[in-house]
Amino acid sequence: AELEMSKLIPSQIEAAVYNGFYPRAYAEKISVERLYNNYIRLYVERDVRQIKNVYDLNTFQKFMKLCAGRIGQVLNLTSLGNDCGINHSTAKAWISLLESSYIIFLLYPHYTNFGKRLIKAPKLYFVDTGVACSLLNIPSFEDLVTHYLRGGLVESCIISDFLKQQYNRGKNASLYFWRDQVGHEIDCIIDTSKGPIPVEIKSAQTIAQSFFKEIKYWQALNGSSNGYVVYGGKENQRWPDARVVGWQSAGSLIQQLL
Repeated sequence: AELEMSKLIPSQIEAAVYNGFYPRAYAEKISVERLYNNYIRLYVERDVRQIKNVYDLNTFQKFMKLCAGRIGQVLNLTSLGNDCGINHSTAKAWISLLESSYIIFLLYPHYTNFGKRLIKAPKLYFVDTGVACSLLNIPSFEDLVTHYLRGGLVESCIISDFLKQQYNRGKNASLYFWRDQVGHEIDCIIDTSKGPIPVEIKSAQTIAQSFFKEIKYWQALNGSSNGYVVYGGKENQRWPDARVVGWQSAGSLIQQLL
């Protein structure tokens, strides 16, 4: 929303994802690639050592890259640790370190039973997608258009912005994802005083009927008519099953719902 008000928001969602949302990426004429490479290097060499005594910084940086490669996926600490050559306990400690220093955030599944929310595996996202793109060695936003993690990066960008919107309004995070045992899934559930609201996030620039499939399924289960689709295009539209929000307008969506 701040970029939109300042007339600095990119025209393509891939450019926003690649540029990230650190002010220097927009305030100064600086290479985005160099900006995030320097940020990651300083974070690893200085901040990580201050927060936690990590001896093998090269392995920790490899761990960060592996996390970026799992963006938008359910967190599997055993698999992550095995791929990095560390044990489960170290992987868990390093995830906590990345979370406490605002590099990543975890999105937990939505359950009516609050206890179940805390024990089921969460999804892994990055607070800033510019950092994630740098860790993935994506050289430009044009390369992001065809990248295999484009969908996960766009999800991370939008859900991270929802998180920031809630915090900026003095609210606790109330964001979740939903998945049932047969594979139906909603990208983001926003818990509000009026009930949970499903949001599907699509990177495509044109609206397709398939965008509403999971929302319709969720609405039938919950007897609800609420639902939103955030997509990579610009126009806001009202469809029978959900409101469609262009990604540039998603920066004020939480304000409308809370």
